[in-house]
Amino acid sequence: MPDSPIQSSSDSCVGATRRAQLIEVGVFLFLVLPSVVVSLFAIRRGSLNFPTIAASIILRDLALVALILYFLWHNREPRALIGWSARNAGREVLAGLLLYLPVAFAAGALAWALREMGLSLPSGPPDFLRPHGAGETALAVGLVAVVAVAEETIFRGYLIRRFAAITGSTPAAVVISAVIFSLGHGYEGSAGLIAVGFLGALYALVYLWRGSLIAPITMHFLQNFLGLVVAPWILRHFPQG
Repeated sequence: MPDSPIQSSSDSCVGATRRAQLIEVGVFLFLVLPSVVVSLFAIRRGSLNFPTIAASIILRDLALVALILYFLWHNREPRALIGWSARNAGREVLAGLLLYLPVAFAAGALAWALREMGLSLPSGPPDFLRPHGAGETALAVGLVAVVAVAEETIFRGYLIRRFAAITGSTPAAVVISAVIFSLGHGYEGSAGLIAVGFLGALYALVYLWRGSLIAPITMHFLQNFLGLVVAPWILRHFPQG
């Protein structure tokens, strides 16, 4: 089994102090959380369309990844500590492909059970996440690719490592990062919010097991590609009712 990036970071003599990491994460969350709240407010008011939200997400995620890479450079930490490693890339992609179905099924089963208990769960992607036409579909593919790489870097690679160093507990870091990850998916209803947090925790376990972000990136890409590209295409060409 590959070395855990959390364990590797604890063995390294190079890195930021706990206080410095706490300040760093505070600055990072200050940039992330307000944008999430504003986005949810705008979504509820129906003031977003697909090209606008796709472009804003792409730019935001690229900026946050750039900030993380700056933190690593500033702290003299190697990128491999957040799972950015091309070692055994083919095998890691294959692992992601094989793990996708059971992980997606588990999250879907949880969402279904929560809906049966009375929690809200939309039947499909909201209108602002449904591309229309070839141009928007191409933009959706780009969005899915950027989000898969960026969100795994942010929520699994970076936040888990930092929260583990701050709290001294990897399980606590997984839970905290999964909760923050779920906050950006409030449009999926209360059941979807919990299921997304659960999915984030499963991605985290795969990341810690594999010691690389490639497998969870592959799984994340498939999840979003099917939901944001394939599902809207099916709804357009094979409308229900």
